[in-house]
Amino acid sequence: MPEILYTIEFPFQAKTFEAIDPHVDVPSAYLPLRPAAKDCTDAIDEIDPYFMNVGYVNRQVRAIDPSVVVYNHNYRHKAIDFQTEYPLVHVRHGASIGRGTVQVDVEEVFPLMDAALAPGEWWEMQYRETESPLDVETVGIPEADPLVDADPPRRRRVLYAPTNTRYGQGSLCNTAEHVLDVFADSDYQLRFRPHPHDALEQPARQVVRRCRDRICDMPTVTFDDAWSPIESLLWADVLISDYSGIVTEWLHTGRPLIQLTDIVSETNAVPEIGTTTDELCIGTVDRLYEDGHSRAERDRRDSWLDTLGIPMDGRAGERAAQVLSAYAD
Repeated sequence: MPEILYTIEFPFQAKTFEAIDPHVDVPSAYLPLRPAAKDCTDAIDEIDPYFMNVGYVNRQVRAIDPSVVVYNHNYRHKAIDFQTEYPLVHVRHGASIGRGTVQVDVEEVFPLMDAALAPGEWWEMQYRETESPLDVETVGIPEADPLVDADPPRRRRVLYAPTNTRYGQGSLCNTAEHVLDVFADSDYQLRFRPHPHDALEQPARQVVRRCRDRICDMPTVTFDDAWSPIESLLWADVLISDYSGIVTEWLHTGRPLIQLTDIVSETNAVPEIGTTTDELCIGTVDRLYEDGHSRAERDRRDSWLDTLGIPMDGRAGERAAQVLSAYAD
């Protein structure tokens, strides 16, 4: 039986654990918590659940009897009751900035946790301010490890990947169709990547469907529906996003970033880390592809990197695995 038990609510959340698991030195497996999470990864052994409800999750965890349970979600956290019996470690999925996810975790999830693995010093500081007796350690962003020191393709490739609309209140609904307009007659290759939730849930689903239909007639645009963005991040020369967690992963590449500030949210502002704009134009893309960020933009990005304090040495997965393995000993 596994000593480390990962719990996965949605398939795209598996990417975090896939980056950690190769470095653990004890048996491990994952338990899908929703039907969509079944068979979501071949990289980690799956525990086939009896049924998908809170009662069976509680029973299943006790039947497995792991040394440590690992979270990167907030699945029914007020209903499960096994949490007092097993050490619980939180590993953030998607280190977004500006959309309130830190507050959600701190207020709702962390009171259940024994430890939290912070993406950077900015998150660690907020974790330590909670009233929960958390052990906190800054490890970095495991899924971003392959991006460190990766050579840019220099093939005029752009990735559009805003955060989700229902939960993150991102820019997709306001910008997706305009982004396609901008690249329709350009000589760039565009990869269009909505958040997995936006392909399934309103209010973004209709926008995504219209865009996907349109992309079928656009030879230089492709639709990316892979659960993990890592291949697209390695593929692209420029990222277009907002305050999605994909931004903090992209920062590991050192490549140009365009942030769209025309977001759905009326309360969360997009932090200015890259080149910010309310309305994208091809001239902005040309400038960044040819020359990169201006000196002022680089200074602003470097200031943000200092504030966030994310270790970017390609060893975040190793550090996270060391913590989990220590709990399993």
